[in-house]
Amino acid sequence: MSATETARPPATRAEYCVVACAEAWRGAGEILASPMGTVPAVGARLAKLTFSPDLLLTDGEALLMADVPALGQRPGAVEGWLPFRQHLALTATGRRHVMMGASQIDRYGNQNISCVGDWARPTRQLLGVRGAPVNTLNNPTSYWIPKHSARVFVERVDMVSGVGYDRAAAAGPSATRYHRVTEVVTDLGVFDFETPDRTMRLRSLHPGVTVGQVAEATGFALTVPDEVPCTREPTEAELRLIREVVDPKGLRKREVPA
Repeated sequence: MSATETARPPATRAEYCVVACAEAWRGAGEILASPMGTVPAVGARLAKLTFSPDLLLTDGEALLMADVPALGQRPGAVEGWLPFRQHLALTATGRRHVMMGASQIDRYGNQNISCVGDWARPTRQLLGVRGAPVNTLNNPTSYWIPKHSARVFVERVDMVSGVGYDRAAAAGPSATRYHRVTEVVTDLGVFDFETPDRTMRLRSLHPGVTVGQVAEATGFALTVPDEVPCTREPTEAELRLIREVVDPKGLRKREVPA
């Protein structure tokens, strides 16, 4: 270990979140990563630079990047053109793993990004359903929620945008065939649905976070194992890539302040 590495400051909460997001694409193979948000974008780039080199990344418009530029920079090399119609084809055939946000999410992984309140007279108008149903029913989907709170983690979402496990099961085999909500990453920990009834489970806690804090910030009862591990710590090599290559301006800190 070099002197520079020895003196490197310890990983921040934002960097634990980056690594947790990156893990969503571990071993994904040659599929398109669609990260929505700064921390997921850093995570996808980190995954491609380390344990998922075949991952496909776009410039956010219509180009497939052959290299991994820093956030906000144009690619130095382009390996393909990805017009919107082709992007939709990848989505509909399961060759994409999207990490979306959520204004609300419930115990079964139903997501709401459309409106808050009664459908006939909502108190808040949000993005709209957008492509969430197609995403969740046709390719692996994860979620990134930078501020874990009971306002987001609710007993029942006001409007279903992304489809959760209970609604997919009720719709039958045509909905469940490719449906897979892999994980939810927040500023407090990592969650999945690896339970018999496909309800949300606490998988790991970020350093300094307690089970009690997570329970207090969640509007429904989580499945909590007897022993909850810590979220994986970034390696020295990963910290260097995050800080010097992918996000040298520290944009991740705006989503998850120290």
